[in-house]
Amino acid sequence: MKFVDEAQIRVEAGDGGSGCVSFRREKYIPKGGPDGGDGGDGGSVYLVGDSGLNTLVDFRQQRRYRADRGHNGMGANRTGRSGVDIQVRVPLGTRVSDADSGESLGEVLADGERLLVARGGFHGIGNARYKSSTNRAPRQSSPGTPGDRRTLHLELILLADVGLLGLPNAGKSSLIRSLSSARPKVAAYPFTTLHPHLGVVSLGPRRSFVVADIPGLIAGAADGAGLGTRFLRHLARTRLLLHLVDLAPLPETPDAVAQVRTVEQELAAFGGELLARERWLVLNKADLLPAAEVAARQRDLVAALDWHGPVWVCSALTGAGTAALAQALMERLEALPHPLADVPGGATVAEASDWHPLD
Repeated sequence: MKFVDEAQIRVEAGDGGSGCVSFRREKYIPKGGPDGGDGGDGGSVYLVGDSGLNTLVDFRQQRRYRADRGHNGMGANRTGRSGVDIQVRVPLGTRVSDADSGESLGEVLADGERLLVARGGFHGIGNARYKSSTNRAPRQSSPGTPGDRRTLHLELILLADVGLLGLPNAGKSSLIRSLSSARPKVAAYPFTTLHPHLGVVSLGPRRSFVVADIPGLIAGAADGAGLGTRFLRHLARTRLLLHLVDLAPLPETPDAVAQVRTVEQELAAFGGELLARERWLVLNKADLLPAAEVAARQRDLVAALDWHGPVWVCSALTGAGTAALAQALMERLEALPHPLADVPGGATVAEASDWHPLD
């Protein structure tokens, strides 16, 4: 099953303005005549690709988009002003269909690409245009035609911007629950995550990203131990990795340094590309230790690993530090280049059936 972000919106193009019936009557001008102008065209509604958007979450707040109608024509051969078009920004890879008929209207794949989804009405004709040699004083005009009105179904196959890595029970599922509305299973035993989970992290209008949680890696995963490394393919298009480390491991589990080295070895065995990707250390379960001990363990870990990247301390269970982490991730993602979809709809996962829909 594909993980699909969906939304329904109502789009209404503007009606065309009506033509005018008018006759020229001026003092000292013996002969008048029809001078009614045409109406203006109605505004249309376009969907526009925006590489800065990652999800359809904004459409849960605003669901109706209406373009201006065209103004009516006026006397003295004055044409009515056309309605202003509406441009609705959507993430790259958004598929659009008519919600009532199911008709496919197209797909937005490139930054700045425009897709017409509701055409504005055609302008009405004023009586000046009806004048002829046999009809010197026409009194007819035509109204503008109605603009298109339809309900759209938007569909976006989500690409994870941020991937979570770590040993089983490092707190990845708890973190994705804390950051987003996703609700993966959380339990005190290994491999509670059996399928990749995605969550949408929303920090306000036009500011959101997608985070992916995959099953935990253990030593020998590249050789098939545990659940193996096949789920690492789902992180192939992520732009940033969060490496979760359990600051308060049980006696029978590896210490923090061993946790990091184990995952790094499995990443290297899977392929060097993921290991070379930007990776942040997230020291989880800080609520289980005194603040002084947390600081000491952080200092020792950074020194032992010779770590020069970002390090965050948080508690996924209590939420402490997760809001600041989400804000920092959003700012970093906004600075990183956006991977344009080279597969229609953004489907880049080798086995789309492995995605598990949550939101």
